[in-house]
Amino acid sequence: MAPDIPQNSPQAKVLAHKAEIEAAMACVLASGRYILGEEVAAFEREFAAFLDVRHAVGVASGTDAIHIALRDLGVGSGNLVATVSHTAVATVAATELAGTVPLLVDIEPETYTMDPASLETVMSRKVKAVIPVNLYGHPAALASILKIAESYGAAVIEDCAQSHGAKFDGRATGTWGRVGAFSFYPTKNLGALGDGGGVVTSDTELAAKIRSLREYGWRERYVSSEAGLNSRLDEMQAAILRVKLRYLEGENARRREIASWYGELLAGLPLTMPTVAEPGTHVFHQYVVRTARRDALREHLRQSGIGALIHYPVPVHLQPAYRDRVMRAESLAATEAAAREVLSLPMYPELRRD
Repeated sequence: MAPDIPQNSPQAKVLAHKAEIEAAMACVLASGRYILGEEVAAFEREFAAFLDVRHAVGVASGTDAIHIALRDLGVGSGNLVATVSHTAVATVAATELAGTVPLLVDIEPETYTMDPASLETVMSRKVKAVIPVNLYGHPAALASILKIAESYGAAVIEDCAQSHGAKFDGRATGTWGRVGAFSFYPTKNLGALGDGGGVVTSDTELAAKIRSLREYGWRERYVSSEAGLNSRLDEMQAAILRVKLRYLEGENARRREIASWYGELLAGLPLTMPTVAEPGTHVFHQYVVRTARRDALREHLRQSGIGALIHYPVPVHLQPAYRDRVMRAESLAATEAAAREVLSLPMYPELRRD
């Protein structure tokens, strides 16, 4: 039985903008153009402007966004890519699509994002790229991570699947590294009604290569100048995203308001509450609390009709498919502790205080 209060509600987001979404979809149906048409081009312009970055390129998923970003930067077969183990497995799966070897580092226990000190310990292994994950809507320590990566000549690709509109030191996530990778999965702060992703950069040459790679390596139609793939954001999803983008800042503000309610109403309970570390701006894709009695708390909530999820129950380095294939930092203690204790409470803009 579905909970009375779900942990997330993509349908609520649709119903909030139902008339505009249906009108946008009708326009696409009437246009006769369904792949890489004006809706995609318009969304790319609007999303780039929202982030204050020169180029945005729509692709088929957030996984593809990371994969294409790695290919774009020439990071491939056998190269080491440093990222975190406390993330959706898509981050690591994408690195393997590019033929690279994942090298997993630990997290900061307060923000659950990449620990620069842990990253520093592995960089001498000739890491080619670093992928910090702006997890739960909170930016990683981007300035420190960039400084470390640049000192070793490694490229930085931000995984922004959960940080649409988040900022670090007043600057949007996705714009700190050479490339930023976004997911538009329906549950995201900016979500489509199916899969979708985007790659952003201010480097015009990199953007041109991304556009080529997403469609068979074409620069001229039907002529592949390089080996590419089929990874295109479709017109219908782009039209829906254009509608939802107009409300993203307001909905992120609402998420922060809901987070403040949680902070007020749960004060005094034996829970570790989310941290907002300066100079970051949190957009609360998830509201994550922490307790040693996590499983009992989740069951209590379930019995009360309240949905709660675990993001994420098994670190990537301990998952059956990856534990014998990935490399890792000497210690991932903070990662393993978080996996035992974190719990994501309901969080979506349509929640009411009552």
